[in-house]
Amino acid sequence: MIELKNLTKTFRVPAGELVALRDINLTVNDGEIFGIIGLSGAGKSTLVRCINLLERPDCGEVLIDGKNLLTMKEKELLETRRSIGMIFQGFCLLEQRTVIGNICFPLEIAGVKKQEAKARAEELLSLVGLTEKAKAYPSQLSGGQKQRVAIARALATRPKYLLCDEATSALDPTTTNSILALLQEINRTLGVTIVVITHEMDVIDRICHRVAVIDKSEIQEIGEVSDVFTSPKSEIAKELILPSVKAVGQIKGGKKLRLVFDGESAFLPVVSDLVLDCRVPVNILAAETKEIDGKAFGQILLGLPDDDRMCARAEAWLQTNRITYFEEA
Repeated sequence: MIELKNLTKTFRVPAGELVALRDINLTVNDGEIFGIIGLSGAGKSTLVRCINLLERPDCGEVLIDGKNLLTMKEKELLETRRSIGMIFQGFCLLEQRTVIGNICFPLEIAGVKKQEAKARAEELLSLVGLTEKAKAYPSQLSGGQKQRVAIARALATRPKYLLCDEATSALDPTTTNSILALLQEINRTLGVTIVVITHEMDVIDRICHRVAVIDKSEIQEIGEVSDVFTSPKSEIAKELILPSVKAVGQIKGGKKLRLVFDGESAFLPVVSDLVLDCRVPVNILAAETKEIDGKAFGQILLGLPDDDRMCARAEAWLQTNRITYFEEA
């Protein structure tokens, strides 16, 4: 289990001090894929780097399986760090080493015998689907292949935890999907706890069990992905899920209803059925629906005509069909 308690990190800049993290408290449970999402500059990358002390917090506690990294002596800290793998947006491969040499590198540092390290590297190359690239150099690989090598290298020391700092941001959508599928497989088959840092809600939707939303150096909310997606409480979560909602107040017309899909309703043609059954013309002002574990989650913001009778018919239909909704101011 990873526990962060009252974590604060400040950087010195020419203008004075920059607070990157302020009083962070969160827990990542064993075996889960935990997402941390926020806009650029929110503090999410600093947060994940504090977990393995690549960045040392000013105060607070970083507990790994109940032990505080900040109070460990150097030898114990190095040993604990071997249980925490990390992958980066920029891959960070050694260009002068082959693929198998990159994977062996952390094992060499740990003092593992050459043959044992090579066997472990070959095992991991098979896991990430790159057996045929063992003797290739990073310059000969695609972005997705480089990230697979980076994942294999991060798993070399058999870590219990894997930290992913914007691991798919530099990849195209198809490659991103394959990397996310690989992370899910690693979580499922090896039991590795994964922390995913991203600014993309799609990444959170795809693989995470729970998510923390960070903004302006502070955690704004934490919860199950489906809960945060369907009922975001903080303004930043609402912005990330429905970015266009800010402009809704400027739109003229009648009521604005937010339909919420919470996993109970399947992907049914709700809007078209509403229009056909009630003969009420509606505008879709904003929408974000996703399939999570085979169920529909998300929201659709509808603009109704400036007609009380039409609005009443639409609301009655929604109630009869047990569609969760509420009126948007």
